[in-house]
Amino acid sequence: MASQHGLITYAQARKLGTDDREIARPVRRGEWQRLRRGVFVATDQWDSLDPYRGQPLLRVRAAHLVLQRRHWFSHESSAVVQGIPLPDPTTARVHVTRPRVLGDRAKAGIVHHKAVFLPGQATVVDGLPVLDLARTACDLARGSGLTAGIAACDHVMRRGVTRDDLLAVRRQMAYWRGVKNVARAIDLADPGAENFAESAMRELVEALGIGQPTTQFGLRAEGRTVFCDVRVGRHVFEMEGKVKFIPVAEGGVASIDPIEVAWAQRERDDFITGFKLGISHVTHRDLGPGRVRAVERLRREYADTVARFGTDISDLAPYVVARRR
Repeated sequence: MASQHGLITYAQARKLGTDDREIARPVRRGEWQRLRRGVFVATDQWDSLDPYRGQPLLRVRAAHLVLQRRHWFSHESSAVVQGIPLPDPTTARVHVTRPRVLGDRAKAGIVHHKAVFLPGQATVVDGLPVLDLARTACDLARGSGLTAGIAACDHVMRRGVTRDDLLAVRRQMAYWRGVKNVARAIDLADPGAENFAESAMRELVEALGIGQPTTQFGLRAEGRTVFCDVRVGRHVFEMEGKVKFIPVAEGGVASIDPIEVAWAQRERDDFITGFKLGISHVTHRDLGPGRVRAVERLRREYADTVARFGTDISDLAPYVVARRR
């Protein structure tokens, strides 16, 4: 089991002399988890894994153990293996792309795709056959929506994939379903976004129709440097989350007292607005169920900034700094 990341198949258990009743007993007692038909893992090990990374990856490994035909993990599964961000990895289905499939179809919890790929797009990561970063980003745009596609393209570009690499894959998909999302995701891709939420926020700002967003807008003055997530004109948009205020010991990222975090945030905002810039704070709710109201609010806040300060930032030239990638 150690060589299989703690997984054991029904067939392997039978070879060890275990009968059906002995296999069912630890499952019934809660000592084993059934990850998929015929594949088990110790519950203690399963519970110790990160639900957003370790558990989805182990589901992919479980599928790999039972798939008998040659295959390459693709779409969400390739993203899980290669660390490409997803909207919700906990609900990601297992996807494989393989030759001689009669149309896309789901069987035994695995989605099989027939889409052709070039030999150079097939690779192996951590012992698992997958389609490469560029192909996976484009597949996510086709199958998981524009926001997921933008976030994936942002991510793979941060890892060295070029826009030309993505465009080459897009040309291969010229007449495939969802290719319009692929083209749009590549057009909007920006490696300046540092995570899925920032990519999703930038897509929201794009939807406002107020201009081309600039990522990681840096300002330096009085011995201090601040980078803003997104800027349009003289208005910046900052992605916020409760995780910033939750201590590390409780699963958050706050290394100091939450009150100090909130105070530092206030000082940061004062530094930014001191340059005659407007600021909007965007939360995860604004990206989901609160999107309609968020669009109205952000347009109103941006319009207020334009009315007060205009859009030209030429006066900020002495303070603007670029972020090293």
